[in-house]
Amino acid sequence: MTNPTSTTTTPRETNSLAGRREWTALGVLMLPLLLVSMDVSVLYFALPAIGADLRPSGTQQLWILDIYGFVLAGLLMTMGALGDRVGRRRLLLFGAAAFGGASLLAAYADSAGTLIAARAVLGLGGATLMPSTMALLRTMFTDPGQRAKAIGLWSGVMTGGIALGSVMSGILVEHFWWGSVFLVNLPAMALLLLLGPFLLPESRDPSPGRFDWLSVPLSLAAVLPVIYGLKEIPSEGWHPLYVVSVTVGLLFAALFVHRQRTTGSPLIPPALLKGRGFTPALVLTLVASLAMMGSAIFTTQYLQSVLGMSPLAAALWSLLPSVFIGVAGPLTAQLVQRGADRGYVVAGGFAAMAAGFALLALVGTDSLWLVLTGAGVLACGMVAIMSQLTDLAMGGAPVERAGTASSLLETGAEFGGALGMAVLGSIGTAVYRHEMPATAPAPARETLGGALATAGRLPGHAGDALVRTAREAFTSGMQGAAIAGAVLLVLAAVGAGANLRKSA
Repeated sequence: MTNPTSTTTTPRETNSLAGRREWTALGVLMLPLLLVSMDVSVLYFALPAIGADLRPSGTQQLWILDIYGFVLAGLLMTMGALGDRVGRRRLLLFGAAAFGGASLLAAYADSAGTLIAARAVLGLGGATLMPSTMALLRTMFTDPGQRAKAIGLWSGVMTGGIALGSVMSGILVEHFWWGSVFLVNLPAMALLLLLGPFLLPESRDPSPGRFDWLSVPLSLAAVLPVIYGLKEIPSEGWHPLYVVSVTVGLLFAALFVHRQRTTGSPLIPPALLKGRGFTPALVLTLVASLAMMGSAIFTTQYLQSVLGMSPLAAALWSLLPSVFIGVAGPLTAQLVQRGADRGYVVAGGFAAMAAGFALLALVGTDSLWLVLTGAGVLACGMVAIMSQLTDLAMGGAPVERAGTASSLLETGAEFGGALGMAVLGSIGTAVYRHEMPATAPAPARETLGGALATAGRLPGHAGDALVRTAREAFTSGMQGAAIAGAVLLVLAAVGAGANLRKSA
């Protein structure tokens, strides 16, 4: 292992065993990773308090929620490639400083515009932290067995953080003011800034070539319109604006790919995609994320709008399936180390996710434990898949391109999540609208939320009947989306078994 204070070298592939320093450093790296993943959902409960205090317009409120994810997704590839050139530790520490400073600004924001700007900088910091943590993990753990265990832990923390973020925000907002959801970031970032220079090795590509600045706006123009369009389609339908947004993004994606193939120093080297197992891992990561996020939009609404739970109660119940996430990744890694074929293990993870969807296809309007069980099986399958696909892709990628490889996987996951919300969300919405009677008020025929709001204005039995009908229609839509998801995951299981068998 290289000297942790070195700033100019890339560790060689010595397959040496990591020691106490590296495992301690992994613990330090888990803190920013947890917070970055939590920030995806941390505003769910804080938004009403923010609305009362800052009085944002409807458009500003949407930007407060979405700007973090948009900036994060748009800059992942850029920051991954930049870290390979300037140094992963250096970029990580810069990101930690930016994330901490933006958290402080967000906590004490006195206007909606200030909060939007702070959330954008948080997205910038998150885009540096995510690929840097994985690239450093690849640098520190050169032994395949230890690397698999470390990536299993990384995957569990990443998956669990999203669920934890909403609960954390609910508890903090209940006892403190809304800015406290951002202040919790500061101790972890301070710890990273203090310990990082001593525990983390610096590494970078020794011959990176020039940085292709033209690829940066092209990547942003490719990612942001697609993510925006896919996220809006589930709630707003296939509106021409969102279809055009996706189309424009795909056109810029084609230009971006052409640029990478023709420039002398590409942001994303095409050779990276030709590495053993990398492209299958990237595609299967997208499919797994599609299924996970597609299921989440139904289970969260089911707990609140079908079972009638408060947001905090729903968030607390949704933590229950996460109990098993922390052990799924490491156990899967151990299974592979004992000789199980990776292709079959990943196929088993997809089969588990398909089984989770099958359980969701059986739910009624009062099926709490069935929904929680289905969500738990889905989450365990997801962690098993992601830990193995990440290990396969990162293990096969050149160590000097570790940041770029990590950023590609994470961008694929972002695309998959948005696609899952669009495709499965649209299936559920279509079934819901088909099941709702034509005599129901127009808002009630559009969404379950619209039905509940309309029912509150109707007298007695009429309102109760509308609520009952809407909840049954939503459950039918959830069942339809679950069946579609299960079919997709079975196909993914077959593809994983065929393409990843005997992968190193």
